[in-house]
Amino acid sequence: QVQFVESGGGLVQPGGSLRLSCTASGTAFSINDIGWYRQGLGKQREPVAIISEWHVPHYAEFVKGRFVISRDNAKNTVFLQMNHLNPEDTAVYYCNLSPLPQPSIWGQGTQVTVSS
Repeated sequence: QVQFVESGGGLVQPGGSLRLSCTASGTAFSINDIGWYRQGLGKQREPVAIISEWHVPHYAEFVKGRFVISRDNAKNTVFLQMNHLNPEDTAVYYCNLSPLPQPSIWGQGTQVTVSS
């Protein structure tokens, strides 16, 4: 059973940057597409970025040019470098397989708060 542990969130001012990390266990990490997802307060969880097993990234329109997803298969870890953050990026960020398995099991996530 796959498990994900997210870290790296925090409080940052608008225009700032954060780097999130997600470490997976219990799965053949290197042969799976992995995604970052986020859920703002009162909002539905939405995909932010996905990286294929071949390291090909895909981004939601609202993060293109600002966020960069990468992976280190040797460490079973996916990263999300977030730049030019704005208050609309405030959310709990999660990682999971892509496409999402059914049912989906989620980790604790990591809180990102963008505020002055």
